[in-house]
Amino acid sequence: MRGLTAAGAAIQARQMLDEGESLLVVWRYCLVQLLDDYTSEARRAGAGQASRRFEEEPPPTGSAEVDAGLAALAEHLARRDDWSASAWVRAAGRYTQHWWFVTPLKGMHATAMQQSPPSFRKRGVFITADALSRV
Repeated sequence: MRGLTAAGAAIQARQMLDEGESLLVVWRYCLVQLLDDYTSEARRAGAGQASRRFEEEPPPTGSAEVDAGLAALAEHLARRDDWSASAWVRAAGRYTQHWWFVTPLKGMHATAMQQSPPSFRKRGVFITADALSRV
């Protein structure tokens, strides 16, 4: 399988965080890249095949926000594309106590609270509607 898996995204995120990268940069280069790779494979081979990217449990990244974001993305895609998410998605360590507004623009936080899909919102991760839009 070419591209990122959830486990690979977690490993990459951990490395980036250890190097001092911000959560926003990790979102862009790990979670959004994982979404892009999933979307590309789903278009090419179907969502069932693409869902394999989320089978292996990602190791902890050292960031509750990123761990929650990975689970939220997996659950969101599973619901949207009609496949069963792996059990790791519902694990206790896949939620964050400290709300994570992915956008750094404070003026967008209320919008993110409204627009976040349920899989993200219940984990304390808030994104705007276009955060998951891919061309």
